[in-house]
Amino acid sequence: MWATICPGARILAILLVFAFPIAVAAQSKPAVLTSRGQRIKAFCIDFNWAPGGPNGFAAPGGFAQADPQVHFQWYQDLGVNTIQTFCVSCNGYAWFRQSAVAPVQPGLKHDFLPELAELAHRHGMRVMGYFCVGANTYWGQKHPDQSYNTPAGPPSAIHIPLTNQYVDYLAASIRDALSKTPIDGFMLDWVFSPPHLLGHERQPRWLECEKQMYAELYGRPFPGKDEINAKIALQFQRRAVDRCWTRIRAAAKSAKPDCILWLSCFDLRDPQVAGSRMFREVDWLMNENPDPTSLAAVRKEKGPHTKIIQCLCGWGGHDPRRIVGRPEYADLGFYGFAAADLATTLPPRSIAQHVGPAENVRNIEILRDVFHRGVKD
Repeated sequence: MWATICPGARILAILLVFAFPIAVAAQSKPAVLTSRGQRIKAFCIDFNWAPGGPNGFAAPGGFAQADPQVHFQWYQDLGVNTIQTFCVSCNGYAWFRQSAVAPVQPGLKHDFLPELAELAHRHGMRVMGYFCVGANTYWGQKHPDQSYNTPAGPPSAIHIPLTNQYVDYLAASIRDALSKTPIDGFMLDWVFSPPHLLGHERQPRWLECEKQMYAELYGRPFPGKDEINAKIALQFQRRAVDRCWTRIRAAAKSAKPDCILWLSCFDLRDPQVAGSRMFREVDWLMNENPDPTSLAAVRKEKGPHTKIIQCLCGWGGHDPRRIVGRPEYADLGFYGFAAADLATTLPPRSIAQHVGPAENVRNIEILRDVFHRGVKD
């Protein structure tokens, strides 16, 4: 057959034959991620929260029927270029079937995280996972000696001292998710040392595991609770957070060097984290609080390549209209989250059906317009 083709046509045919596998291979790779060099437009259908769990978080398997195709379509319709979903949610259970560290969500109908990431990558979207550092119901149940009152204590609290044993577990879970799923990175939430959100407890109770932490962090034995004042307690917490961050970053970058580390912080001025090395080294830094005033200060503390994001949906006080279009916030990424309905596994469509703050229904529609049409000055 080759002999009957003229020389010019033969050369063209040869080029096409050799080019065809390359073209197929190129098609099989993710599209160029549209969020590179563009404003981050992100949202999370939040699986953390649902009634019926042991301490305010969703019960294991509560959203196990979630369909990645349905969720992808919802995100695409919203107009995001970044999907934030879950590696491990606050109840301590994983959203990918190959998890060898965290237990898998019971009854998981689909291999949710990798399937959603594959769908999103075909359309040029990033997919970010999630780990809650300060709360993990599963860990608290398995290690009550390294947990503040969980599950019997205050609901949905930051309850885990950042011990070496816990951080070993967290780091292993991070490496597991990054090596077994195609996610682009992950959000870190509640990177604080207890007793944050414990209500009546404003100082560490000094569990035995924290006394051991003190010896590790200071290089000397714990001196006794009576020798610890508020200043020393805060320094202890900052050292614990810094050590935890160092381990998290090393674990993530060793598993996937180009992964994105995204810190969500409900109080950027909290003394545990304000001015921390974490702020300078994280890739994306987000103000979850509806009040944007702390952004001016954090701009001075961030690293040269750190992107700043403002959350615009999720708390009752969020109102995107306070941020969108204002020139001082022109460089911000935008993000929102909303609790999912247990039946549909999606955010509500009306005020009557809402889960969480009613403002979320309005704010989702504002974000839809902003994500599709852009910011209007």
